[in-house]
Amino acid sequence: MSNRPNLPIPRLSLWLTHAGMLAERAWRAFWPFLSVLMLILAALMLGLQDMVGVETVWIIGAVVLIVLAGTTVFGLRRFRIPNRAEALIRLDETLPGRPIQALMDDQAIGAMDADSVALWRAHQARMGERAALAEPVKPDLRIASRDPYALRYAALLALVIATLFGSFWRIGSVADMTPGTASAGQGPTWEGWVEPPRYTGLPTLYLADQKDPTLSVPQGSRITLRFYGEVGAHSLTETTSTAGAELATDPEQDFVAERSGQMTIEGPAGRDWVLDVISDEAPIISVSGAAEAEAGGQMKLPFSSSDDYGVVSGAAVIELDLASVDRRFGLSTEPEPREIIEVELPMPITGDRADFTEDLIEDFSEHPWAHLPVTITLMAQDAADQRSYSEPFQTALPARRFFDPLAAAVIEQRRDLLWARSNATRVAQVLRAVSHKPENLFRSDTAYLRLRVTLRRLETFNAYGLKPKQQEEIAQALWDLAVLIEDGTLADALERMRRAQERLTEAMQNGASDEEIAELMQELREATQDYLQQLQRLAQENGEGGERQQGQNGETMQMTQNDLQEMMDRIQELMEQGRMAEAQQALEEFQQMMENMRVTQGQGQGGQSEGQQAMEGLAETLREQQGLSDQAFRDLQEQFNPGAQAGESQGNEGRSGGQGRGQSHEGQGGQGQGTDQAGEGQQGQGTLADRQQALRDELSRQQQGLPGSGTPEGDAAREALDRAGRAMDEAEDALRGDDLAEAIDRQSEAMEALREGMRSLGEALAQNQQNQPGQGTQDGDMQANNRDPLGRNQGTGGSISTEENLLQGEDVYRRARELLDEIRRRTGETDRPQIELEYLKRLLERF
Repeated sequence: MSNRPNLPIPRLSLWLTHAGMLAERAWRAFWPFLSVLMLILAALMLGLQDMVGVETVWIIGAVVLIVLAGTTVFGLRRFRIPNRAEALIRLDETLPGRPIQALMDDQAIGAMDADSVALWRAHQARMGERAALAEPVKPDLRIASRDPYALRYAALLALVIATLFGSFWRIGSVADMTPGTASAGQGPTWEGWVEPPRYTGLPTLYLADQKDPTLSVPQGSRITLRFYGEVGAHSLTETTSTAGAELATDPEQDFVAERSGQMTIEGPAGRDWVLDVISDEAPIISVSGAAEAEAGGQMKLPFSSSDDYGVVSGAAVIELDLASVDRRFGLSTEPEPREIIEVELPMPITGDRADFTEDLIEDFSEHPWAHLPVTITLMAQDAADQRSYSEPFQTALPARRFFDPLAAAVIEQRRDLLWARSNATRVAQVLRAVSHKPENLFRSDTAYLRLRVTLRRLETFNAYGLKPKQQEEIAQALWDLAVLIEDGTLADALERMRRAQERLTEAMQNGASDEEIAELMQELREATQDYLQQLQRLAQENGEGGERQQGQNGETMQMTQNDLQEMMDRIQELMEQGRMAEAQQALEEFQQMMENMRVTQGQGQGGQSEGQQAMEGLAETLREQQGLSDQAFRDLQEQFNPGAQAGESQGNEGRSGGQGRGQSHEGQGGQGQGTDQAGEGQQGQGTLADRQQALRDELSRQQQGLPGSGTPEGDAAREALDRAGRAMDEAEDALRGDDLAEAIDRQSEAMEALREGMRSLGEALAQNQQNQPGQGTQDGDMQANNRDPLGRNQGTGGSISTEENLLQGEDVYRRARELLDEIRRRTGETDRPQIELEYLKRLLERF
């Protein structure tokens, strides 16, 4: 290959290719040297030399110099500067046909032939055009084969970290580390730091930069000093720590400042400071308001607390104020010892804890000290483990209040039982007296049955000595009973209203007397009033309360009750006048309106078919389970008190609507009256068990098509119904084993689980309605702007009536025709709810 200077190659491409080859060979030869150099710089910038002794630094420095020299020799032996011919070859290898090589060649044969020379020149011209398009070649800097462990990247990472978190100026500190010598002119030969406690949030102070002779530091600050140079050249004298120090010459000094005093560094570069130690004050806590009971029964106690650096935690200690207790009735005996109540105080999650106000919210409704005088002492603790206590706050322990007299009486007996086990006999006597004549006292058969079962257990436990665990069991049963009596359930209220409507309908059809009709009408009024109160309470519990909203809701409910009372007065007036057909029609309209109210409250305006069917099916299952429980209870009474069944069965039947009467019970005598009687009794038990099994199968079928799947409320409903099914299975086993008491307990659990499942299902349906606000154009038009189906504004206060005329304007006949056409059009839309279609059909029949 000849070296010809005039080649048509871009100079820039050739120069860049040559520079790339130089960098490639330098990197491959000197990468060990560069890696070691980066590691040394990183260590010096991070100040690692200040963490070891001077001798160690010099030993490591000597080793580093040897390594650097070795890597330098290794690189020089392998490095070779590339020449121009090598750059041309590298560039020529990237071009098709090797044009640079062709331009540098000479014609070997045919030099005397003109045609051959012309052809050769044409070939070189073509190669020259290709060489003129040459691009620079990228260098190959990959050395993975030479550095399989990627040590170069580790060194680079260390240097980057040192650049971010270290200082380049710290490299110069190595120059001051001369073994055995120290010079005041070279700067301080000591270093020191004041590190305040972490909870203060204050920064660390570098003593060499502190020009003020007086330093203010928090109590508990840690002071660290390091002396460099000859041992003994510098010494420390301080009076701020607990032990103090005088002329301490150790290279490292470390102590905690606990009190104000003097700190002096004696030596060539000595300094002294007056340390003003700021003491950590104890926190302050106090009750800032009266203790109140919220709507759900939780105690709300406002308190305020402050600290110079922030409160870490707190607690409230509640003790019974026995001297202030009214020692009457069940509280006259000496109370059983109980542990004091200690609950953790809530702390602010965000913000400053140096000064704050919070509310302690806890539910003590089920505690034996509920509503009794107590003393509340608050405790606050800061990060220095200092504790302070508030003045004892005397108050009656806020808890849930029971307004129903029967529920309040049950809670009072529960309190007496928990006060002392010796009150068990008195509590049993009071509960037996309460349940002696239950006809006009208990609104729910379930509540009466549960009271009797709880009473029987209490008397049995008391006969053999009431144990603490049994005491807690009876107390929990009494609490559940009181809640059931106080709150009831929407399903119970609806069931009572339906029963009253059915009985009144039967009375009108069978020609009952005026006294009977009046009594049944009063029963309907009371059941309707209870149902509306349950609806109002449910609305408040669902979060429709602020004060303004509660007032509006209350006004709306009151107006609705007035309208309902007017309708029931009209029904009674028609019956008194002997117009039974009109009274029957008015009662049907009343039933329809109440059903619409139930659907609107529980499920919303749309999508009621599947959800309504599920709710109605579960309600029917609950009624049948109630009837089976009533039947089992009457059989249990007949076993222990033969002959007394006739008097009580009528009362039970009146309350349960006859649902509990079964074929197996008719003509059945008590036990011990002959073989035939006993055999008949066993057959009756088997019939009850069969009915229980059939009811369990029906519940399983209803669970298969239950709506609300995939939502928390729907899953809760399914879980509750599963519990109800298991309780039904256990009740069936108890009935087949002739254990009526156990069967009644399990049936009560099944009914409670059914109610819970219905409540959760209703919440799931309501949630589904909120997630789907649009239910079609027509349905939206009916509810838009609070107008009735005829487009009129509703009456004041949410009344179902209106102050506007049906037809307004000059062309009233045209408006009437439009309304009639609209009713007919909506009647033909079969996808509308069945209740609305029936209402529209009644409008067409009437008009």
